[in-house]
Amino acid sequence: MADPDRYAVIGNPIAHSKSPDIHALFAGQTGQVMQYRHLLAPMDAFEETVKQFAAEGGKGLNVTVPFKTQAFELATSLTPRAKAAGAVNTLKFENNTIIGDNTDGKGLIADITANAGYPIAGKRVLLLGAGGAARGVILPLLDQQPSRLVIANRTLARARELADYFSDAGKIEVCGFDGISGEFDIVINATSAGLDDAMPPISAAVFAKPSLALDMVYGDQLTAFLRFAREHGAEVRDGFGMLVEQAAESFFVWRGVHPDTEPVFSAMRAKPSPELA
Repeated sequence: MADPDRYAVIGNPIAHSKSPDIHALFAGQTGQVMQYRHLLAPMDAFEETVKQFAAEGGKGLNVTVPFKTQAFELATSLTPRAKAAGAVNTLKFENNTIIGDNTDGKGLIADITANAGYPIAGKRVLLLGAGGAARGVILPLLDQQPSRLVIANRTLARARELADYFSDAGKIEVCGFDGISGEFDIVINATSAGLDDAMPPISAAVFAKPSLALDMVYGDQLTAFLRFAREHGAEVRDGFGMLVEQAAESFFVWRGVHPDTEPVFSAMRAKPSPELA
């Protein structure tokens, strides 16, 4: 019997990640012979850790914070959606090539539109943050044709960089957290504030009635952002659904089969740990 193909999720920190459990359920469901584990990369040795994993026969990696932009730079071949995002969350090793992909955006859209049943077309969308997590979802959000997409970030210049990068794909407004104006139907927190149960500095006035608030962080309890949003009338959703959906897309990239996510939600939801999708 052949040895199982090996995969992992790489990040720092990483021990809390539920990705190995998710992919084990996907493998069992689809009959794929594979192993999937945590892989801790030193902050100053991401490239070396990835190349060693590949040299030892690893087939692919999921990439989480803080390495998504480094993974983009490391990849020797990029899919169109990875090029558009400027960030990579999925690596595939094939014939001495490091293929970089980004499944975050597809995962987010699937969770909002299919799992939450909340259409994005024609809606006003506020995206908080301008880091790697935000980069991966901007083009998929624009593809849904919202009536308005605003990126708010602590550093305005960083938000402007993203808007300029995606300027050919659609209109994006930018502002600092203190410059947000108007109400929004969908508010997405792509900052890492939830990892420390911190609150992005926003006003309750951003939430329309009704509205959906989604935090890319997930955990046992609602984040400060989601508690704040719920107190002010928003429907709230954490990043667990996005995590599972993007994992399913990564699984498809590696194995050529797309697993059913619903059984995984049922099996995994009881014991989530804090993570940024």
